[in-house]
Amino acid sequence: MVRRIRVGRRRAGRGATGTGIAVVLALTAGGCVTVHGERELVPNATEAEAAEALKEFVAAFNAADKAYDPTLDAGHITGALGAVNQAGMKSRGVTFPDGNPRHVPLELSDVSYAIPKKAGWPRYFLADADPGRDQDGGPGDERWLLVFLRGGPADVWKVNYLNVVPAARVPKLKKDSDGFVEILPATTEKLAARPAELPKTYSSFMQSGTPPVFTDGPHSSGWRDARRRTTNSPGISTQWIDQPLDTGDFAPLAFATENGGALAFFTIRTYERQTSAAGVRIPVHPDVKPLLTGVVKNSVTKERVSAQATLVPAAGGGAAKLEILGRLVGLTTAKGA
Repeated sequence: MVRRIRVGRRRAGRGATGTGIAVVLALTAGGCVTVHGERELVPNATEAEAAEALKEFVAAFNAADKAYDPTLDAGHITGALGAVNQAGMKSRGVTFPDGNPRHVPLELSDVSYAIPKKAGWPRYFLADADPGRDQDGGPGDERWLLVFLRGGPADVWKVNYLNVVPAARVPKLKKDSDGFVEILPATTEKLAARPAELPKTYSSFMQSGTPPVFTDGPHSSGWRDARRRTTNSPGISTQWIDQPLDTGDFAPLAFATENGGALAFFTIRTYERQTSAAGVRIPVHPDVKPLLTGVVKNSVTKERVSAQATLVPAAGGGAAKLEILGRLVGLTTAKGA
């Protein structure tokens, strides 16, 4: 069910990828999941429950961001957002032991909730919000898409995807007569690409440029080009390995759109390995040091988690390609050798 409300007030401030989030999600993929014998299709949440979950997330996020203490929002995040947020907070907590000197409270407004019906657990809903950190209606107008997950009756709602996307590119989700949206099965053949295959497809594309199923942009061809430009620097070579991250709270999730396609969320893991020539020192950024294990002698391997919000066209669309609307990426570990 989709409802639009207004929470809080708009305010200008730091960029949408502000401190604490460098922002994918899901679980067992869509369709009807039967757990504990539950087979009935039911609304995954009420509008009031969704609004309360968002309120609790914002409060926890602000507390953690102000103190640079990952324990303060650990109970409200999971999946890709959890991996990125917790590592980022840990790093900044070491760099700034007295807390965040540039903290600006997050306030979300003009929020709409997309609530699906499904059987059993886990359950989901999507919140689409204005972060109030840009100029509405301008070329930089952005929305925050937050996917909430609840694993079972005793669990609380947690955010496992948070992606910042251009306001003009947020798609309209398909709704039934009661206003509820639809989560597509991971293996559906109604789409140009199955949601379950997206992490593997994207990992392959980042490695070799194939299959060429993504539109050009900063999160596809642009990211590959940026990596190529830094492959070799004086005395240091860099290699990348991309891998699907597609199980548990990281499994892909796809919401059906009005045009027959889907708004899909998925995650990959990327390793960046830098190796130095004899006598060349590899510089280690201050944000990396708190997450570093081992001693950097002639190599360092950085692990990052990357979550994508992607438009997937309907099957049979000919030359139609997948468009990555937004990507949340953050360093999670580093190892020296």
